[in-house]
Amino acid sequence: MVATAVTSAFFSVTSSPDSSDSKNKKLGSIKSKPSVSSGSLQVKANAQAPPKLNGTVAVTTSVEGSKNDDGASSPPPRTFINQLPDWSMLLAAITTIFLAAEKQWMMLDWKPRRPDMVIDPFGIGKIVQDGLVFSQNFSIRSYEIGADQTASIETLMNHLQETAINHCRSAGLLGEGFGATPEMCKKNLIWVVTRMQVVVDRYPTWGDVVQVDTWVSASGKNGMRRDWLVSNSETGEILTRATSVWVMMNKLTRRLSKIPEEVRGEIEPFFMNSDPVLAEDSQKLVKLDDSSAEHVCKGLTPKWSDLDVNQHVNNVKYIGWILESAPLPILESHELSAMTLEYRRECGRDSVLQSLTTVSDSNTENAVNVGEFNCQHLLRLEDGAEIVRGRTRWRPKHAESSANMDQISAERA
Repeated sequence: MVATAVTSAFFSVTSSPDSSDSKNKKLGSIKSKPSVSSGSLQVKANAQAPPKLNGTVAVTTSVEGSKNDDGASSPPPRTFINQLPDWSMLLAAITTIFLAAEKQWMMLDWKPRRPDMVIDPFGIGKIVQDGLVFSQNFSIRSYEIGADQTASIETLMNHLQETAINHCRSAGLLGEGFGATPEMCKKNLIWVVTRMQVVVDRYPTWGDVVQVDTWVSASGKNGMRRDWLVSNSETGEILTRATSVWVMMNKLTRRLSKIPEEVRGEIEPFFMNSDPVLAEDSQKLVKLDDSSAEHVCKGLTPKWSDLDVNQHVNNVKYIGWILESAPLPILESHELSAMTLEYRRECGRDSVLQSLTTVSDSNTENAVNVGEFNCQHLLRLEDGAEIVRGRTRWRPKHAESSANMDQISAERA
């Protein structure tokens, strides 16, 4: 009985032609009778006798669910076919997982082109020349160019700083601090720059791709020298050369420190025995005061965005403050070709600074540099404490800048 009821749920039931009319009428009136029970098994069957047509029984097979007394449709009968899973969705999911895994494997399964070169698969940069030189490319963005449609000096300085940090990271020397090694972090030491010298042969323009190479060398007993060479990645033309001297400072006491032996053991294997990329500027940087300065800009204050992770003003910001007091005619007709900076004190977020500048004609110093100007700079606190001393050299942007040169001379007079 139970087997018959279950079978009727999956297959159509046909009656014999010899069945009597009374029996057909009786079967035709069956509607959702109580289910046949056997223990806990309950099966509900809805059956209807097929009608007679010309003495034969018409067999009808319905694929749709039958209606109950209330007129509501019941779900279609369960068969083996309509219980199969949707294989297309399962296949799509497997394909997606496989493609994602293959992409990750291709990114991680990289090999260096040469034994002496380590390549970063994520495009941060690469270490070349026996692991002593770090190289990284930068594309000049539209927001990194100035009114002259060339990259600003701040953009170039940011590229130098970025390659220095990435060099430490690629060499495995980056601890928890900003550019500090693991041993430096244990001793609360950080790097601070004391001197920076930059020469710009040509400024890149929007869309140019520049290659920045950097390396480190020893500078005395307790210093480190870092050099940079910036070139056009396509032509190899040298664009910028820079050298700097760094010392260690305790970030808690804010005082300079000697290089501990543990730290020296970390960094010395990466020192390159080479001469500086620029000859040292031996000319003394003069100290300006209110009487000797021709241009003064007061009330300069650092913003929260000007601070780095060591809670002092980023050294690139000082360059922008120094140029605040540069004469506008020089900025319009000349471009910065070289600068030398001496960092004497750090600046905090509550500091108020003054920028002082005086201009001197370089024609009296070198007859070859026709139309060039030298500027002396001083960045100081309101109480007179020196932050940065500097000197900049400016060359004419165009040959027709003689009119602006006359204007500069008139303003100085």
